[in-house]
Amino acid sequence: MAETKATCPYCGVGCGVIIQHDGERVIEVRGDPDHPANFGRLCTKGSTLHFTARPETRLLFPELRQNRAEPRARVSWDQALDTAADKFASVIHTHGPDAVGFYLSGQLLTEDYYVFNKLAKGLIGSNNVDTNSRLCMSSAVAAYKQTLGADAPPCSYEDFDHADCLLIAGANPAFAHPIAFRRIEAAKAARPGMKIIVVDPRRTDTAASADLHLAILPGTDIWLFNAMLHVLLWDGYVNMPWIREHTEGFEALREAVREATPVVASGICGVSADDIVTAARWWGEAQTPLSLWCMGLNQSHHGTHNGTALIALSLAVGKIGQPGCGPFSLTGQPNAMGGREVGGLSNLLSAHRDLANPAHRAEVAALWGVESVPEKPGLSAIEMFEAVRAGQIKALWIACTNPAHSMPQQALIREALEKCEFVVLQEAYATTETAPYADLLLPALSWAEKEGTVTNSERRITHVNAAVPGPGETRADWVIARDFALKLGEKLGRADTARLFDYPTVESIFKEHADTTRGRDLDITGLSYAVLDELGPQQWPFPEGVQQGVSHLYADGKFETTTGKAQFIVPATSLTSESIDARYPLRLTTGRLRDQWHGMSRTGKTARLYAHVDEPRIELNKADIGRRGLRDGDLVRVRSRRGSIILRAHATEEVRPGHAFIAMHWGRNVLSSAGVNELTLNNIDPYSKQPELKHAAVQIEKIELPHQALLMRSAVYAEVANGLALERAAALEPWLRKFDYAAVSLAGRDFAIVVLRIAHSTPIPAEWLEQLDVLMDLQGEHCMAYADARRGVSKKALVEEGMLTGLRLTGETAAGGWLKELMIERASIDTVRRWLFAPLPKAPVSSIGRGRIVCNCLNVSENEIRSAVADGKDLAALQDALKCGTSCGSCVPELKRLVAEGNKAVVQ
Repeated sequence: MAETKATCPYCGVGCGVIIQHDGERVIEVRGDPDHPANFGRLCTKGSTLHFTARPETRLLFPELRQNRAEPRARVSWDQALDTAADKFASVIHTHGPDAVGFYLSGQLLTEDYYVFNKLAKGLIGSNNVDTNSRLCMSSAVAAYKQTLGADAPPCSYEDFDHADCLLIAGANPAFAHPIAFRRIEAAKAARPGMKIIVVDPRRTDTAASADLHLAILPGTDIWLFNAMLHVLLWDGYVNMPWIREHTEGFEALREAVREATPVVASGICGVSADDIVTAARWWGEAQTPLSLWCMGLNQSHHGTHNGTALIALSLAVGKIGQPGCGPFSLTGQPNAMGGREVGGLSNLLSAHRDLANPAHRAEVAALWGVESVPEKPGLSAIEMFEAVRAGQIKALWIACTNPAHSMPQQALIREALEKCEFVVLQEAYATTETAPYADLLLPALSWAEKEGTVTNSERRITHVNAAVPGPGETRADWVIARDFALKLGEKLGRADTARLFDYPTVESIFKEHADTTRGRDLDITGLSYAVLDELGPQQWPFPEGVQQGVSHLYADGKFETTTGKAQFIVPATSLTSESIDARYPLRLTTGRLRDQWHGMSRTGKTARLYAHVDEPRIELNKADIGRRGLRDGDLVRVRSRRGSIILRAHATEEVRPGHAFIAMHWGRNVLSSAGVNELTLNNIDPYSKQPELKHAAVQIEKIELPHQALLMRSAVYAEVANGLALERAAALEPWLRKFDYAAVSLAGRDFAIVVLRIAHSTPIPAEWLEQLDVLMDLQGEHCMAYADARRGVSKKALVEEGMLTGLRLTGETAAGGWLKELMIERASIDTVRRWLFAPLPKAPVSSIGRGRIVCNCLNVSENEIRSAVADGKDLAALQDALKCGTSCGSCVPELKRLVAEGNKAVVQ
């Protein structure tokens, strides 16, 4: 066995991992104890990475179709890139360079990003290169630039250890950044006097851990922050000497917040005026106030001003640049920061240069050795797909992202992709929702196969090493971009192409990137792969001659603005861009689950990551469930002004009455609809061009789908079960659209089970069931069958080696829950054989029925935890007895909540 150091490919925390492998296959993964982002800790997603490194669903060879009426066929790399170069060159010659576009990803490595950026802006001469970071972090970028002068988070994770007041706004790090949250938990445990304030419409696990939860109405953040500033002014907490020396624009902001009293803000935000005052006073009294924010602020039509209003709270008290202080934006993707560093957005250039600045354009042109960099602003993500839909962009290159899942108002995205004359998708997985729209598929390397660098939320750069070779004919993203550039340059008649893309190794790209940062705010001229390997991951800036990076920016009170002073911005005070009314009375918010990532092309391959939430759902307050005559688990139609989807309703106290929540992960490859982005709207922030993905107005109605079916299939041996489950799940995808509601998922732990849930308004045709039986291999001498044609009920059960390994329930699915657990536990069916076809909602024997898994690492169920709490165990006793929460710690917030619920029940 060998070991290779890399990073986790999920969130922006940037955890270091050690990959154990045999040179060909990834065997296991563990946290890197030497990495300063995580010190060896990993969350549920990171700790199961080795289960995702499987060949099933991988794109292995280039595939091309000559026209939309024909399927794609395997071609050579030469033919694939020649075809792409011909198509792009033809469009450029006929319609100009702005008739092509590139849509990239925050999951690319920095070197990949750099080559694509140079390809578009330096070779083609178009700024139409944008990234899915536009959907998550561009408002934070704009907010930092408007206030501090540069896209540079001034803080570090070590600040969690020093902050005495932590304000978390629009973020749920307990789920989205679990390892960062572990450090926050540790800081609170070490210093119980530390105050934690959470601003979130939902009572998330993060909010449940707070000293003060401000459950504001969606989109009212600016009113809250303005009211807090009002209190800081009124109570004398504002540091006027520091403001006069180091900032500009405060008088205008002070005038703007004059009328934003806590009472006024209370009526707008939906929280008490006293709580607003308390939050402001805790902030003002703190010696080290620190704020964190993420998508809840960014994904808004006024996301930039959400950020500037929050940053103003740090500037107002003069607490920035010192340990424990400042405004800290958490990035959502593993290398969103790296993409921003190389100018991977349509309005940026390398090393934080601005496209609108003529001097910056001239600098980049000189660095690249090209005549000029185009002046015309490029199209941002939403604008780019609108241009595709309008026929203005005729050739589109998509790399490492999935717009047919992640973009808002999905009907428009599907229309754009269908209309586009030529779509290239550079992707590691063949099953993403965008893949069917691609005329050319190019197989890329994935996690554990790539070398390069990434930058995490605290500006820390890590050298990522490749552990194993990619399968099939997969290639590194930068190699694909470079080779395409060489072919395209020849067809465009550019004699300098070979020089522009003279990259024999990935490190040669990093060296050029580092040279472009010389003298800039993010100067990394002192870094190389060798330095990163020797010293470990480093924060920028790291210019030549230093021995370590800088952990805190602006300690001297000097900022990256033209005057050297930070800027206060008067924010817009408009609310969400879509209001509720009688037709659409519910405020829908979107977000993440604890154990899934983005569109699930990676986490969706791991059965145990479905144990916490196993089916797409809409979460509603229990009062709203009852008021509408619904029961927990009923199917409902969720409708917005743009479209509708069908989901199962889930009752919870985490959302307020009148609110709803849907996770972002479920899309058309696992669901009969496009998921929540069928409902979201594409209104954008005027400064960042980021869409309002976080909020929409919706209505729900119960839908009667009486004809239901449940199919499940596993296998006797783990390797066979895991591979077949993934293959069958992929094969089921075309079936999803045949039914009014259908969802496919995995279940199990070491032995994966594929699960298909169906609900339909009319009887399911017998021939469809027969075809599904074949696909799921529910046949043969070991397969028992039962049918009652009069009642429309038919059932099948496959028993192998004394275990239930396959099941189909049609017309009567009440027993599905306990039969699924029987399969997951791989229990003998001897004691329940006669009940296999009985319509029992509960297991006939007490040994079956563990319930939902809360601790994924150690396989501890909710029922086991509740039983232990009922016996009087507190958190420490729970962890000692059941070991839950003692591995990655991702379940600790939920354990605390279950203990609190148990204690409350005892008191009552």
